[in-house]
Amino acid sequence: MSALISVARTNLETELRRAFISQRWTLLLDRWPGSDVMIPLAPAQSIDEVRVSGITLDANSYASECRREPALLYGKTGMIWPIPVKPVAGIEIDFTAGFGAAADDVPAPIRQAILMLVSHWFETREPVAIGTPALEMPFTVSQMIAPYRRPRL
Repeated sequence: MSALISVARTNLETELRRAFISQRWTLLLDRWPGSDVMIPLAPAQSIDEVRVSGITLDANSYASECRREPALLYGKTGMIWPIPVKPVAGIEIDFTAGFGAAADDVPAPIRQAILMLVSHWFETREPVAIGTPALEMPFTVSQMIAPYRRPRL
C-alpha cells in the first residue's frame, strides 16, 4: 500500500508541477535567461544557493521573490550575472520547494486526491493490454486538484 501512496504522490506532483512536502532541488542552466530566473517548481520556499561554474555567488548580490508563482531569482540593482565557464549546466540554483515539512502542510484537497487515487488503483487492478489507450485520471481526482494545477507556458 505504501508503494501506491508513493506513486500517487509522485504522479500528482508531476501533474501539478508542485512539490508537496519540502524538498531541495537544483535547477541547472546553460546560460542566464535574462534578468530574472523563473523557478519551475512551486511553491518555492527559498533560494538556498547560486553557483556559477562551481563558484558560489554572494547571497547579497541577488534576491528572490518566493511568494509569487513562478518564484523569481533576480540580481540586485547594478548586478551583472557572471558568465559560466562551463558551456553546459554551468549555472546551479539550489532551492527548496513544498507546502511545508509535514503532511498536514499539504492542502486537504490534495491529500484527499492522493487517497482517492490510491483507492482507485487498488480497486482497479486489471492488467493493461498493450495497444489500448491508457486510462485517464479519475474525474473526481482531477476535479479536486484542478485549483492547484499550474499552467504550462
